[in-house]
Amino acid sequence: MNQNILTAINGASEIIGTTWPLYTFVASNPLSGYENKPFEEAVALAEKYLQANTFPKATVYQQAYDTGLINDAILTTLLKKNGFTKTPEFYLNQLSEKKEVLEVNLSHDVDRIMTKWLSAFLDEGLAEWTMPFKEKGFFTAWRALAPYDTDLNDVSKKEIPETACEVIDHILQEIPSADYELIFKYHLAALPGWIGYIKYRTNAKSDWEQKYPLALLDYLAVRLWICKNLGHTIVPDFADEGFINESVSMQHLWLQAWEKSYQKELSEKLTTQAKNIALHTTDGVKEAQFVFCIDTRSEVIRRHVESKGNYETFGYAGFFGIAMDYKSLQDDNIRKSCPPIVSSVYTVTEEAQENKAHEYNTLGKRIKVLNFSKYLFKRMKNILPSAFGYVEGSGLVYGLGMVAKTLFPSKLLKIRQRTALHHEASCQPVLKKNTIEATYELDIPLVEKVGIVKSAFDLLGWTQFAPIVVFVGHGSLTTNNPFSSSLDCGACAASPGRHNARMLASLANLPEVKERLKVDHGILIPEGTIFLGAEHNTTTDCIAIFDAQAPDSHVHLIRKIKLNLMEAQKTATQDRLGISAKSIALAERKAADWGETRPEWGLAKNASFVIAPRNLTKHINLDARSFLHSYDWKLDTSGKALEGIMQGPMVVTQWINNHYYFSTIDNNTYGGGTKITHNVTGKFGVVQGNGGDLKMGLPLQSLFATDDEMYHQPLRLSVVIQAPISRVKSILDRNEKLKSLLDNKWIYLMVMDPIQEDKMFTYEQSQKWSSDAIKNSSEEQLLEELALEVVL
Repeated sequence: MNQNILTAINGASEIIGTTWPLYTFVASNPLSGYENKPFEEAVALAEKYLQANTFPKATVYQQAYDTGLINDAILTTLLKKNGFTKTPEFYLNQLSEKKEVLEVNLSHDVDRIMTKWLSAFLDEGLAEWTMPFKEKGFFTAWRALAPYDTDLNDVSKKEIPETACEVIDHILQEIPSADYELIFKYHLAALPGWIGYIKYRTNAKSDWEQKYPLALLDYLAVRLWICKNLGHTIVPDFADEGFINESVSMQHLWLQAWEKSYQKELSEKLTTQAKNIALHTTDGVKEAQFVFCIDTRSEVIRRHVESKGNYETFGYAGFFGIAMDYKSLQDDNIRKSCPPIVSSVYTVTEEAQENKAHEYNTLGKRIKVLNFSKYLFKRMKNILPSAFGYVEGSGLVYGLGMVAKTLFPSKLLKIRQRTALHHEASCQPVLKKNTIEATYELDIPLVEKVGIVKSAFDLLGWTQFAPIVVFVGHGSLTTNNPFSSSLDCGACAASPGRHNARMLASLANLPEVKERLKVDHGILIPEGTIFLGAEHNTTTDCIAIFDAQAPDSHVHLIRKIKLNLMEAQKTATQDRLGISAKSIALAERKAADWGETRPEWGLAKNASFVIAPRNLTKHINLDARSFLHSYDWKLDTSGKALEGIMQGPMVVTQWINNHYYFSTIDNNTYGGGTKITHNVTGKFGVVQGNGGDLKMGLPLQSLFATDDEMYHQPLRLSVVIQAPISRVKSILDRNEKLKSLLDNKWIYLMVMDPIQEDKMFTYEQSQKWSSDAIKNSSEEQLLEELALEVVL
């Protein structure tokens, strides 16, 4: 194989992001391959390759400007600074008059044929009749069946070279190798959703990929051969270079003005709060402490939980620091339950709690019966001998079910909840170490268990422990929603966070772990402190505590907490849904209604990430727009905790933010299109109508209030860190990837320096910061900070 071709394929594939399957729909930047370029240049290139919008439309800017979301003074200053001296209205009219150039898709026929073959080959059990020869790989299977494809000109198997390498070598033999990467980019970008899913399968080494392999080399060989067979374009008619013009620059300026307007508002809120912290400080041990995910939806529920009792809340990435997969008790499937950028070191399974072996065995029998029933009903519906008779005979029952789901969704939900299999009452999680042989050890070393718990305490800046500490994972409850996993925990790879929460609580309760924390690290956990797992249902704001193993001594306190959490659910749903009566009922109806296109807003409107102690944000309503991670700079003398937050959660939140940004900017290309015409394909994705590209992002209804009125505000992520600026600068010096994201404007960074009276510094470029006080961060200042840290 020509090495130039392999190198070109690897380079070209970088321009396509990852399309995650529906069962683990992780938010990610669809332009992740462009992150090494400045944002303005990257989106201009993507616009050319993908023929998609990369900035908000003029009508969206108009809405933001008219409602005051874009500060007039900030916008005018930005325009003049960049040589645009006329009024904002003048330039907005120019953008409004700009007509979208709808380029004719010259490769439509090729795209249609390729999606037909891809959907057949990649099917993961939805089709009853599978594509023949799949186990031999995509190219070989296609080559064997291509003579039967009436969309191709008459062709025999002998006319097609035997390998993908031979096909590409033959087609590109007269083309200069310098053009290879451009050609591959052009053909990969034609179907970015499908290519993104191929990349997912390859990178994840999924079971389906290992059994039925499909490499980008195979895809390109088939596509290029079909292009040649049908006489379609092989070489694009444009060069691989930027396409920045005055219109692109103007759109970028309006976006920057909007972002800086939001940053000004956020900065003023935090600065005012920093001055008033002393007024709100309360001492003494809390009755309970809750650790929520940094998810923006936690911002609302945290405010309401804190208002219902003597409670303290923390923010921590929802996988709770455990790099794990989770093996489901119900179907034995193993799914990732930690950030995609983290390799899974452990697998969590379930075993019977002490003295509950009988309940555990009964649960296992119920699961087997339920799984067999599901299998039987599916076979009855799909196999030919019984299909017609089954449908005719059961039509009345299914019809009544549809009526009930339409008219009485909330009642059906309650029935479903009563009959659900809640294994937390009889099971406890067990942590096992992954090995090279893909088997699992029965246990892990004590030092690793201690390390997991200590890492959580370090990142949270924990100094005192309440009698009850609750780790609260989160998940969503929706009905008839292919994108349901996108509403679960992004830090858990779109899985519910309950398993991670239960696992961390279990580790923290171990006597030997508590002993080693005290002896080796000086962390004293009172004897009366217990740790519990819980789950926050983000659709209904119900918080379920898993307390089956709690000691009798804490039952009264747990009962009180549960009552207060019910009150928090009531006021939180009122706040979130904007109604004063029957808010819980409305939230539950949204969760149960099979016709609900918008069960909840998810992380829509996300715009910032605050890394600071809770007292900096506790008395501020951030409108569910901020990711909140607890961090105390005084306790992190080495800066390692902050570095971990910036390397992990900060990068993940940037992925989420870009996922929402691009899905909003061009919902047809980067998003999921309208739910009304969605069709699930292969169990792993959706297409619009009866075919086309695989949808890579969020549906229209998750981002817009109406077809034309925005709900999510497409802004890049603004990060605020309360820490000495010298510490942040040294972290950036050690992490070129983080500095690149900032230099290329994929993310904004502001630092509130507590050494300098919480003065705000804004990162500009190449470690240059905008503030008159930046000159104080000299070598002398660094020594002063280090001396103060030693004293603290």
